[in-house]
Amino acid sequence: MQRKIGFDNNKYLEMQSAKILERVSQFGDKLYLEFGGKLFDDYHAARVLPGFEPDSKIKMLSQLKDHAEILIAINVSDIEKNKYRSDLGITYDIEVLRLIEIFRTKGFYVGSVVLTRFNNQPSAVAFQKRLEMLGVKVYRHYPIDGYPSEVEKIVSEEGFGKNEYVVTTRPLVVVTAPGPGSGKMATCLSQLYHENKRNVKAGYAKYETFPVWNLPLNHPVNVAYEAATADLDDVNMLDPFHMEAYGVATVNYNRDVEVFPVLSATLNKIMGKTIYKSPTDMGVNMAGHCIVDDDVVQEASRQEVIRRYYNAQIDVKKGLANKEVVSKIEILMQKLQIGINDREVVKAALDKEAITGSPACALQLPDGTMVTGKTSDLLGSAAATILNALKVLGNIDDSIDLISSTVIQPIQELKVNHMGAQNPRLHPEEILMALAVSAVTNPMAKHALGQLSNLKCAQMHSTVTLSNADSRYLKKLGIDVTCEPKSKTDALFPNAK
Repeated sequence: MQRKIGFDNNKYLEMQSAKILERVSQFGDKLYLEFGGKLFDDYHAARVLPGFEPDSKIKMLSQLKDHAEILIAINVSDIEKNKYRSDLGITYDIEVLRLIEIFRTKGFYVGSVVLTRFNNQPSAVAFQKRLEMLGVKVYRHYPIDGYPSEVEKIVSEEGFGKNEYVVTTRPLVVVTAPGPGSGKMATCLSQLYHENKRNVKAGYAKYETFPVWNLPLNHPVNVAYEAATADLDDVNMLDPFHMEAYGVATVNYNRDVEVFPVLSATLNKIMGKTIYKSPTDMGVNMAGHCIVDDDVVQEASRQEVIRRYYNAQIDVKKGLANKEVVSKIEILMQKLQIGINDREVVKAALDKEAITGSPACALQLPDGTMVTGKTSDLLGSAAATILNALKVLGNIDDSIDLISSTVIQPIQELKVNHMGAQNPRLHPEEILMALAVSAVTNPMAKHALGQLSNLKCAQMHSTVTLSNADSRYLKKLGIDVTCEPKSKTDALFPNAK
């Protein structure tokens, strides 16, 4: 079973790599490419552009890896604050290590790490030592008074001049980071300053997938980007500089538009000439040229906005976001004329809960088939729904027990008696482990297990908030999950297993 495709991934890989090489040649010796968003595991792009693969960007760069090296920037204050990626549950410094490992595994040369806004913070010094022990070159960039507005001071020996020059060896330097606010742009500009002093012909460009510059301002793809960044106060807007220069309407976001005059002046000061006439000029994103079915993409994006609405509600309840984020997404939903009932699994899950009187889940397969699951003594509703979906996919009669209760009960006893769990019911990961064990002797269980790949791109909704562990596991299966912002109980730590 496959969902409808709206995006040509192969065309994207070809066009995007060609565009980057074209931009490299524009400057002569070297291009510093600021890479926004995620280089891999870009599930947002995969959801709103059906056909886009989560690892498309890294695959695209793989075609250029003989020309490229990776430079990772991390803001030292993020190390101090133990800032973490909520999707992975790891801190930014650990994410840097993860990025290095993944890049190296994929054959990329990781040239160095830049510690931005370095001011001899103990945690930064310790992190530098750790990286250097692992054989990673580390450079320090310092806070600059008046950045980014005081151009004369910034583009001087007292500004960029005091930063350590990062030695690079390849014509394409991909500047990435563990998250936003890491100092990627400042790192690129500092390098341009130092390269210019060394008579190296270097340039700067930016690669952001969203908003898609050549789609209309209120296209659902761009609205979905606003929903995804509602907590950052990002707002899509027409690029006034591009309109003035070329008479063409293109879309950018407020932060790039607001900073462009200063950025343009900085580039002009460093290089002695005006390189770009607009924020849009700086970009190399070709995603908009690879949409092959706009109706499919629009519907997928509308669904993403609804997902973001549910996620924001849960973040508010956990204290990770304020209510303004939810309000902003509600306004975006009104703009697209959609509501929660436009996500079909929501009604199916709530109806199942009303019938059973206990937490329930609904899952919509890629072909539209709806499957539900209820909470029982043995299984949580998410686990039950997964098991029921595998039966549907494998044309297995619902009355057949794929896993004997004699297999489930010892697992429950292990959880409660030895692992300290309060909830004996099996979760999705546990039920699939039990199914895998049963598959050794039960042909039906083996057949059901073989259907797992067909869950990719399925949609699920739970009438209670699932634990972070369950949500991550379902994500690994390729299932897009939303939850009602309520707990199973009134416990202070309701996600405990």
